[in-house]
Amino acid sequence: MAKSVQERSAKTARRRVAAAEEELRLRVRPGTRQALADLMEWSGITEQGEAMTLMIHHLHALGSAKCQPLLIPPRHVFKPKENVAREFLNKSLLAILKDPSDEIIEPG
Repeated sequence: MAKSVQERSAKTARRRVAAAEEELRLRVRPGTRQALADLMEWSGITEQGEAMTLMIHHLHALGSAKCQPLLIPPRHVFKPKENVAREFLNKSLLAILKDPSDEIIEPG
């Protein structure tokens, strides 16, 4: 006799508890989703969970020192052009001069 849906679900739940499985959820934006799709295509993987599991294990196998550069998020540094910085300084000085009680601190 075939098992009912509830019996199969209960058996699956028992296996997951026995294996200490934990569900991880991940919300991503389109760029990250596309990057995962590209990685899966390049390696011939069809399951997202399998791809993410393999990436985690391969990064872990690299060890602490070698995986760090791959896990540091990129930081964007804003450096205004000289003419923009000069205009900002000039407008700031004009605003300060309107209120003589303020101190003028030159950027260093």
